[in-house]
Amino acid sequence: MHFLDAWTGLPLLDLARLAPPVAFLLLAALVPGHATARFAALGIAVAVPFLPEVSPLAALRAAWALLWLAVAWQAGRGTDRARSPAPARFGGLESGTIGLLLAPLLLVVLVGAVARLDLPADATRRASYGASLLCLGLLHLMLRRHALRSAIAFAALGLGLQVLEGAARAGQLAGDAAPAAAVLLATALAVALVVRVARGRERHAGSAWVNDAHDLHD
Repeated sequence: MHFLDAWTGLPLLDLARLAPPVAFLLLAALVPGHATARFAALGIAVAVPFLPEVSPLAALRAAWALLWLAVAWQAGRGTDRARSPAPARFGGLESGTIGLLLAPLLLVVLVGAVARLDLPADATRRASYGASLLCLGLLHLMLRRHALRSAIAFAALGLGLQVLEGAARAGQLAGDAAPAAAVLLATALAVALVVRVARGRERHAGSAWVNDAHDLHD
């Protein structure tokens, strides 16, 4: 199968380059805690400059690394203070269950669509890799229910879009593509807004946990 050949024919060194962001996003999604969030974001910041799949421009990869360093600084800040007492709710269980079901299903659909396109090996790898990062961002968003640490999810969504944008750009005519940094700028704006909202909730409501929003009344 062409899709499998595109990945099985990849040298081990290239697999070693591509694996860390996926592994760190899985860690951040499945393991709670601000220390885990910071460690995962720092790991991705270190790995991104070695991923030409993100962009052939070293300066753009460096900018992505700086964004992930900012995410590590914000998402890893120690905000695991005691939460206000509240009745037990099943919101977290429901969203977590949906996330665990939806993210793998979406990944299978997207990867299946890529496989059916019968693209060249490099484009196949980049498209499926970008889809994987997108789905991991969605998984993190639904599992880790802390507004500040959702910055990791939005950064992962943006990174996945950047990889997909690069794959699409490779098949476009010169002059037809959007600016190379457009996805990065949009992601940075989204992350900044998420951090601002989370900090505002912490300052005015005392908690950035999504569950605690049910107990706030205007």
